[in-house]
Amino acid sequence: MSILFSPLSIRSITFRNRLWVSPMCMYSAVDGVVQEWHHTHLAQFASGGAGLVVAEATAVVPEGRISPRDVGLWNDEQRDAWVPIVEAIHARGAAAGIQLAHAGRKASTWWPWAEHRGSVPLSDGGWTTSAPSAVAFDGFAPPEELDADGIDRVVEAFASSARRALDAGFDVLEIHGAHGYLLHQFLSPLSNLREDEYGGPLENRARLLLRVVDAVRTAAGDDVPVLVRISATDHADGGFTEQEAAVVGGWATERGADLIDVSSGGLVAHQQISVFPGYQVPLAETVRQGGRIPVSAVGLITAAEQAEEVLADGAADAIFAGREWLRDPHFALRAAHELGADIAWPPQYERAHWH
Repeated sequence: MSILFSPLSIRSITFRNRLWVSPMCMYSAVDGVVQEWHHTHLAQFASGGAGLVVAEATAVVPEGRISPRDVGLWNDEQRDAWVPIVEAIHARGAAAGIQLAHAGRKASTWWPWAEHRGSVPLSDGGWTTSAPSAVAFDGFAPPEELDADGIDRVVEAFASSARRALDAGFDVLEIHGAHGYLLHQFLSPLSNLREDEYGGPLENRARLLLRVVDAVRTAAGDDVPVLVRISATDHADGGFTEQEAAVVGGWATERGADLIDVSSGGLVAHQQISVFPGYQVPLAETVRQGGRIPVSAVGLITAAEQAEEVLADGAADAIFAGREWLRDPHFALRAAHELGADIAWPPQYERAHWH
């Protein structure tokens, strides 16, 4: 029997399989409100057999958006716009998740297909960013250092957005602590130069992430799965390491996180990444610590047998994929056929089912 297409239960949710859709920014929101694009984009993956569909990085405050076109969840209008999308995912048999995020010093930037690059000027609708230290990402505008009250507001914003997500019907909450965004900026000594209780040793650098885990777990209650995405290495000298990631993953699970979603990079422009199929799987295996910590693997996982092998080797408990779902929104239906797994197809598609 295929491991990839075996169910996985976390708290009150049983996922129909372990092939999941990663959060992928669409840069198509208006004032943080999702649009028809998001409805079609996300529902198609549920039709295509995904076990879990995680909506894109969703800012917990306006200044936490990567770009002015990012989705947000800091008001009730944004919450209400999610409801029909979540219902569409559920109607197609998948669980619905959302990634809660704050971009920190990498906020207020142009979207990928804009005519410009780098930070959006205040005159064009941009804003002043915040970070653990007043150190800019290379090529971006300098951020302001968060003070203690600002840190407290970030924690409460994650909790408030978590409550709105649950009110919208989401089954799963993911905390974005990766890819060079705010929580990752606190974790890495390359971006965190603080000398207070949030800087210096790993325990201090992880303090904000763990406070957010506490706050989101409290908002979620006992039944809702909480995932944490981390970058397990900065791919840069002197940065956050996979050994530190394993420690932080353990701390997060002790505080109520159910699974660590292991990615890497994004903190500094001078990172040196060797990219190849499954290049981040060894990082997931390190954080998993022989099965002690549930993890997911992500990164150029594009084939059914490849995904199955990652699980069979004990490197991860679930697979997230991104670009392959964009290329083939029915990735899971195809992968199940290739692995000989018998899974349910949408009745509307049965005439195309391989028999």
